Amino acid sequence: MITVQSISNYDKKQATAITIGTFDGVHIGHRKILERLINDAKKSGLRSLVLTFFPHPRMVLQKDTDLKLLNTVDEKAKILEQIGLDHLIIHPFTKDFSRLTATEFVRDLLVNELKAKKIIIGYDHRFGRNRNANITDLMAFGNTLGFEVDEIEAQEIDDVSVSSTKIRNALVEGNIKTANEYLGYNYMLTGLVKKGKGLGRQLSFPTANIAIAETYKLIPKNGVYFIKSTINGSNVYGMMNIGFNPTVDGTTKNIEVHYFDFEDDLYEQNIQVELMERIRDEHKFNSLEALKEQLHKDKATSLSLISK
Repeated sequence: MITVQSISNYDKKQATAITIGTFDGVHIGHRKILERLINDAKKSGLRSLVLTFFPHPRMVLQKDTDLKLLNTVDEKAKILEQIGLDHLIIHPFTKDFSRLTATEFVRDLLVNELKAKKIIIGYDHRFGRNRNANITDLMAFGNTLGFEVDEIEAQEIDDVSVSSTKIRNALVEGNIKTANEYLGYNYMLTGLVKKGKGLGRQLSFPTANIAIAETYKLIPKNGVYFIKSTINGSNVYGMMNIGFNPTVDGTTKNIEVHYFDFEDDLYEQNIQVELMERIRDEHKFNSLEALKEQLHKDKATSLSLISK
């Protein structure tokens, strides 16, 4: 897959089949559209292309600075590549871009710049200034400008009953199993391993402390999770705590991963953690010894889940 950061950077040599959207989470509902796009593009000899945006339009137009997203830009690109997409454009979303009329967006960008011959879109898609154009308008443009519109009907998407909002709510509530079912993959956190205070090592549970640079990334509910990472091509299992270390009166939120049977130095490396199951809430224990005893129980629980 070829990824570019703006429509202006796109190589315009070949006709395309396009879909448009934020696709936060790239969940099982989104995949209805994406699978149709990729299959139809192959049959028609077209490039499959996703046009997505960053920042999220709500962050720009509604000043929704509290909005947390399911994927970082890099995570989304990785998932789309695994699905089999040919090209991804991550276009900067600005107020000026939002003011393009429907005609300017379709004629100047989709047709002239991106060579659209087919546009596959959900039944409720809206576009153009103030989002005042709909799929009927898009079909009219297609008749005039020479592209086909393939509508994903309401029943196809609604049968899945999945939305990015539902997944965000599940994660905030700590319901990782539901979130993973809706996503169609394990929710992931990606970040740089930094040195911590060494409490885990003191308790014989050394941890990799993960710093996530993207402040917009949704961090699930505090607690202990059973996790998996792929490191140097191998699956490595472990457990992760999200929280404040209340037993030692911590005041900073941390993401700490303890891997089982793994001793490699990960400092200053980027790692990706898949959240498999939530084990328990974060608690304040009366002593470090009591915390250590609980960590052994958490490890036993996690190890029992590996075989599942």
